[in-house]
Amino acid sequence: MKIDPGNGLKLLCAQCRLPLVSAPVTVRYLGQAFPVELPRCPQCGYTYVPEDLATGKMLQVEQALEDK
Repeated sequence: MKIDPGNGLKLLCAQCRLPLVSAPVTVRYLGQAFPVELPRCPQCGYTYVPEDLATGKMLQVEQALEDK
């Protein structure tokens, strides 16, 4: 499946210039891991991390660790 960010444009790998495809990825951040589906290059494995994931879920992990 090709990724469409909602504006009709396909996301391309900056290195390979291939369309990114949805793939299961385990994101690790500050010692925590969680599975997500993210756009990924089928050739080089570059994974695009959308802003909402970086500022949402990863922020939650930071806050949980700070509360400990």
